Amino acid sequence: MLSFSLFCALLVGVMLDRWLGEPRHWHPLVGFGRLAMAVEQRLNRPGGVAAGALAVVITVLPWVLAVVWLLLVLPGWAGWGLQALGLWLVIGGRSLEEHGQAVMAPLHDGDLPCAREQVSRMVSRDTDKLDSGGVARAATESVLENGADALFASLFWFALAGLPGALLHRLVNTLDAMWGYRTERFERFGKVVARLDDLLGWVPARLTAISYALCGRFAAGLRCWQQQASACDSPNAGPVMAAGAGALGVMLGGGAPYHGGWKDKPWLGEGRAASADSIAAATTLVQRALSLWLVVLLGGSL
Repeated sequence: MLSFSLFCALLVGVMLDRWLGEPRHWHPLVGFGRLAMAVEQRLNRPGGVAAGALAVVITVLPWVLAVVWLLLVLPGWAGWGLQALGLWLVIGGRSLEEHGQAVMAPLHDGDLPCAREQVSRMVSRDTDKLDSGGVARAATESVLENGADALFASLFWFALAGLPGALLHRLVNTLDAMWGYRTERFERFGKVVARLDDLLGWVPARLTAISYALCGRFAAGLRCWQQQASACDSPNAGPVMAAGAGALGVMLGGGAPYHGGWKDKPWLGEGRAASADSIAAATTLVQRALSLWLVVLLGGSL
C-alpha cells in the first residue's frame, strides 16, 4: 500500500517536473541512451535473442540495484529526497507538453516544414512526407501514448515499488524505444525488451485509458477502446490511443510512412480530423488525467 510519505515524495517529484521540466544538460537518461547504444553495437549479432536479454540485464539491473542499495543505507530523510528527485528525473510530463506546443505553434502559423521538423523529435515515422493532418495526428498520438509511457506508467510503478520500480520501467521503456523495432537489425535483439516493456506497461496502459475516458468524452472513449484497440499492433498503445482519441472526439491512426516504406494502421477514435487544436486538447487531457491520478493516489495513501 502507498504510504503517505511516499505519496508526498511522488507529489514533490511531479511538482518539480511541472516547475523545472527535464534538465537541459546532463540528463541521466541521455547518458543511459549512450550506454545502451554502446552495448547494442557490441552485442547485437544475427540471431541475438539471448544477446538482447543479456543487454537488458547489463544496462538496467545495475542502476536499479544501486538505487535499492542507496535507499537501504541512506537515512530516512535522504532516502525520501532521493525518491522525490529520482522521480523528477524519471517522468517527462512537462517535456511532453513542450514538444506538443513546439509542433502546434508552426501548424497554427501554416509553417509545415517547421512542424514536420518538430514532430520528428516525437515520433519514428518519416515526417518529411506528412501533410498538416498527418503531422497533427502524429503529435496528438505521441502526446497520448507518451502520457502513458513517460508519466502514468512511472507513477504506477513508483506507487507500487518506489523509485526502483519507476526506474525499472523507465529504463526498459527507453530501451524499447531504441531496440523494439521489427527491422532486420532489431527483430531478434530487441524481442526481450519489447516483451518486458509490454508486461510492465500492461496495467498502467489500461489505467491510463480509463483515465482518458473519465476526463473526456467517457462513452466515446470506452466505445473506441472496446471496438478499435485490438486492431493495433501494440497491446498497450492500442487501448491508450483508442480511448484517448474517443475521449477527444478526434480521428487518429491511419497509414503512415516508416523507414522508407508505408505501414497501414487502423483508424482510431471518432469525430473531427486532427489539427493543431487536437494537440492542445490531448495535452489538456493528460493534465486532467494527472490530476485524477494524484487525487486517487492521495486517497490510497491515507
